[in-house]
Formats: sequence, structure tokens, C-alpha cells
Amino acid sequence: MNTFSKFALLTSSTAALALASCAAAEAGESSASGELQITQKGEFEKPWAIEFAPGTAMLFVTEKEGVLKVMDTANGTSATVAGAPDVAFGGQGGLGDIAFLPSETGDSVDGRTIYLSWAEFDEEGETRGAVVGKGTLACASMEDCALEGLEVIWRQAPKVSGRGHYSHKITVSPDESHLFVTSGDRQKMTPSQDNKNTLGTIVRLNLDGTPAEGNPFADEGGVTAQIWSYGHRNLLGIDWDADGRLWDVEHGPAGGDELNLVKKAANYGWPTRSYGEHYNGDPIADHSADDGFEKPAIWWTPVIAPGDMQFYRGDMFADWQGDALITGLSSQTIVRVEIDGEAATEAARYPIDGRVRSLDVAQDGSIWVATDEGSVLRLSM
Repeated sequence: MNTFSKFALLTSSTAALALASCAAAEAGESSASGELQITQKGEFEKPWAIEFAPGTAMLFVTEKEGVLKVMDTANGTSATVAGAPDVAFGGQGGLGDIAFLPSETGDSVDGRTIYLSWAEFDEEGETRGAVVGKGTLACASMEDCALEGLEVIWRQAPKVSGRGHYSHKITVSPDESHLFVTSGDRQKMTPSQDNKNTLGTIVRLNLDGTPAEGNPFADEGGVTAQIWSYGHRNLLGIDWDADGRLWDVEHGPAGGDELNLVKKAANYGWPTRSYGEHYNGDPIADHSADDGFEKPAIWWTPVIAPGDMQFYRGDMFADWQGDALITGLSSQTIVRVEIDGEAATEAARYPIDGRVRSLDVAQDGSIWVATDEGSVLRLSM
């Protein structure tokens, strides 16, 4: 992106922020924000991820301190799901992402497979790392709902000191044969270029958590056999486009947030190359045509601080079909990005009252988001 493009991106977003109104503070109240009607639907304690059980109005919510909840969006009631794991809460750590199998649909959530991610301590309580667990929902009713047989199927390796950049976003491939998990660099930087660990990578697993056949470094064995791509920093959004291609959105350092088309065996350059710089002002070399690293489809300086991403599939916002919707934390926006082949262009920003942490699309095409401040909001026409 040239200097003019960066300036235009900044000024267009600033204008959007100035023109739009904030979301209503009271549950059930609505307000307008650009093209969006925003209605507050619920309040939770430090929500980190929201996910509809496929085919239902049941929205599952992880609360960072280690509570899993379910909300019936048809009437706004919610309840706690028993059996959530103990988590290493603090910093960016806690209970994380949620994923379901797309083929498991129907009116009931009882008996469904559920994947969760979270941060855990080592046995001495000194180091931490992300994990993914697989379990089954046993729900006679919303008020009588529990996780059964939750078992850790993947661990980030190695566990390290610090409480940042776990990433641990989960997605199931469209053919439902593989699980992809984002594994952040844990603020250690250089391990992202060392494939003897899984820090700063995206891993590709079988649904039981074992390394998938056909992974690019499978012959090397160990945790290296899990790796699909590497050279990543802190990946907080991952989703599939209509063509079955995987994309991720990740935080840059001071500048340089990225949207990437994820390719097998590709190296995305962190921390050797970035369009940002270190927080202390030390420079990082920008990408160049001959640097050998995969380039982002689009990048942002000033940052948007992405919290989540999903490609829009729905009827309510028909003109948005196939666009990437990226939630902004410090930018307090939803950023809509249009995709053209392997290129991407920011189309619009929609201000939200709060740091927008997570996003999902309901059956009716409305967009639901959760903010760090605790609100779950419905965005509609």
C-alpha cells in the first residue's frame, strides 16, 4: 500500500466514525450506525467468543474467566453450561474460541460435538500455553446443559512465560475433515521462524487432534508435522471464503495489521518482515517483492486491532455476500473488506460502541457481535 492509500484509508474511517451514532446502552434499545441498525441483546462478563450452534438460534458465549454460556436469541434468556475447563486467566489468556461441526444441525443442541480453546498452566503453574479440547453437549434443556467428555486434543508447544498472543482460534474445514487452529507467537517473536515448535503458526489437524496427512512438514515428525503455515504473529480471526480458501487476520506490532490468504507451507515473514515497527520504535524491514515471504492481501497502518473475522453469508445484507467482516478492538468498528482473487480492498467501516471482540452471522443474516465491555449486539438493516 502506498502513502496515499494509507492516508485515504485513515481519513475515510475517521469520517465514518464522525458520522455514525453509538449503540444503545439499554438492552433491547436500537440505534442506527451507517447502514446498520444496532440492538443490544444481552450482557456477559468479559465475553471472548460467540458462536451459533448451526441451524439454531442458540448462541454460545465464552467468558474469559472460564465460564461457558448459552443464549436463546429468540427470547434473550441465557444459562451457564456446566463442565467448562479450568483456565489460566490473566492478560490475554482464559477461555477462548468455540467451534461446531457444520453437519450437526437440527433444532436441538443435545449430543453435538463442541470444540473449545483455552489457556492452561504447566504443572508447576509457571508457564502457559493454548490448548484445544473436544467434548459433547448434553442438554436436556437450556437450563440443564453440560459439557461431557471434554478432552484436550491439542497443545501449543512449548509452554512459555507471559500472558499474551495465544491466538487459539479454531475452524473446521468445509469438507469437515480437518481442524485448523491459530497458534500465536506468544510475544516471543523469533520462534515464528523456527518450525521445531508451533508458536507463530497455523496447524492443521484431524478432528481428533492428531497431525493431518498431507501437511507440508509431516516427514519431520513431532509438532512440526502439525504445521500448515508459519511466520505469523497474533492471529485472532480465521475463516473460509466461498471458494473454500482459508484466510486469517492478525495483529501487527506498531502498525501493519494483516489480512492473509493462508497457503500450504507459506512463510508470512514475522518477525523478519512487517509493515509495522517495534513498539519501542525500532524498525522492521517492510516486505519486498524478492524477500521470499508471503505478502498480506491488505494491511493497516494505523492499526484496526482485529479481534475476529468472518466471511458474510446471508440474505439480510445481500450486497455484502463474500465480503470479510473484521471486528476492531481499539478501532471499535466492523471493517468490511471486499475480496477479488487474492487481492483485498477495504469497503467501509461501521462504528460500534466498544472494543469489538467476536462476530457471528445468524440464520436470518443478521450479524451478532460481542464487545470486551460485555455487550452482545444484533446488527440488522
